Amino acid sequence: MTSLRDLGLSEYEARAYRALLRTGATTAKELSRASDVPMGRVYDVLNSLEQYHLIRSQAASRPKKYVAVEPDTALDRLLESKRQELAEKAEQYENVVAELTDELDAAEPVHDQFWTAAVGADETIDLLVERLAAADDSLAMVAGTPSPQFDLDAVGDLVVDELEAALDRGVEVSMLMSPGLVDSLPESVGQSYMDRLSSRSNFRARTAENVTGVFNLIDDVEVCIEVPNPLDPGRAFAMIDLKDPEFAADLRATFDPRWEEAAPFSL
Repeated sequence: MTSLRDLGLSEYEARAYRALLRTGATTAKELSRASDVPMGRVYDVLNSLEQYHLIRSQAASRPKKYVAVEPDTALDRLLESKRQELAEKAEQYENVVAELTDELDAAEPVHDQFWTAAVGADETIDLLVERLAAADDSLAMVAGTPSPQFDLDAVGDLVVDELEAALDRGVEVSMLMSPGLVDSLPESVGQSYMDRLSSRSNFRARTAENVTGVFNLIDDVEVCIEVPNPLDPGRAFAMIDLKDPEFAADLRATFDPRWEEAAPFSL
């Protein structure tokens, strides 16, 4: 059950405000009795409610009287107070993240061998987006055939978002695709490519007939490879992320000649 406490009031503040709605203009002593707020606390509670602009006081009267503002106004003011509080918190967290990013990025990367795998569409997409976001220097993307388990509209938007962010970081992005994949791309993905990627100086895209499989070569030390389903080769089964500089170097040696022979991509 929701209550005024959900909007930041204490139990005593909520009791006092509700009591003032019932009693109308009243003194602190009368309010203490009506709300069950101890007399020793009632003035602090009233001062707090005045700071929230939830009550008004009649200072000229003796003893001083208090009245509640209308509920709609009070709730709007509490909501706005919460919004400001959350905005300040968000800014604080953003500053913390910025400081920690600089601190953690200062550490030298470790290039020991390591691999992990994601199975299923959602997990595979999450892993792919995560690794694209990790690129610092270079990103070579090879895509031969679309995976029928993915919504190309949704996945295409996610990939374009990450590629745009990578380009903003100065990453050199090379994308090699088969003509069949290009033909299968939704119009929205092609439009995103034209609007957000094609004009960038550090982005290049080409097509080649002999492109098969799907993999991403990240910073020449890490590879994300889509694994087809052995029972249905037309469908993806999983994605493996392998951090291995030696394997990545072999893959680069295979990629470069095909890239040189490929044709520039245009919609």
